[in-house]
Amino acid sequence: MAAFQPFSLNLKGRLVRFNRPAVMGIINVTPDSFYAGSRTSERETIEKRVTQMIAEGAEMIDLGGYSSRSGADEVPVEEEKRRLKLGMEIIREHSADIPVSIDTFRADVARSAIEEYGADIVNDISGGLLDSEMIPTVASMHVPYILMHMRGTPETMQQLTDYEPDGVTAVTLRELGLQLDKAAGAGIADVIIDPGFGFAKTLDQNYRLMADLEAFKVLGCPVLVGISRKSMITRLLGITSEEALNATTVLNTLSLDRGAGILRVHDVKAAREAVDIFMKL
Repeated sequence: MAAFQPFSLNLKGRLVRFNRPAVMGIINVTPDSFYAGSRTSERETIEKRVTQMIAEGAEMIDLGGYSSRSGADEVPVEEEKRRLKLGMEIIREHSADIPVSIDTFRADVARSAIEEYGADIVNDISGGLLDSEMIPTVASMHVPYILMHMRGTPETMQQLTDYEPDGVTAVTLRELGLQLDKAAGAGIADVIIDPGFGFAKTLDQNYRLMADLEAFKVLGCPVLVGISRKSMITRLLGITSEEALNATTVLNTLSLDRGAGILRVHDVKAAREAVDIFMKL
């Protein structure tokens, strides 16, 4: 069992310390996210999901306005901004201070979300590779950056799964390290690492990464794990995403055992219970 490493994030001058693994609730202000239960495109459904997550003890919220699943519709910049603005308005109506990360790979969208809508963190699935302005933009705003590993785009990523001869863990670490160096060089002080489960990874590679998760501590950053109801579960077990809560909780618990600092989840209550048990042990 890996010991949990407490960490702190500077959220616009407010230092927030996490003395236990944090549960980050997912809110997708989209009509086409891969898990139907997370789709909240209307005010009423967004509000219901926000209030439920806060009541169940989410320490953070991740807000997305553009589905990253393969085959998802292209979303114009202004539409992504509109969705995120609506989501942030509702979140801030219910909590003035819960940390909110914005799930976007567009620097312009990230800037609007942080400077105009009241978000705190940028969560970039591409780790700065899809928009060359993202890393300098995040650095200029002095906010934490979730740097995820991916290759290509959501459309092409599953054709880019060759990690030989060194293997998926070593190559993912190396590629994340290169982007981490760019982030540090630009002046980003707080970086959270996400190995990118399901992004440019085969089923077996996802489980290899999970087995080796503790190795990501070498990068010296908190590690975020986002495996909630993903195809690495449903394909392995022959179930739907609606049936994947139990298996998600199993993998979240294994992630905690391997040093995860943040669990990004659709189901806050189940993840909180996993953290409570892990911390008791």
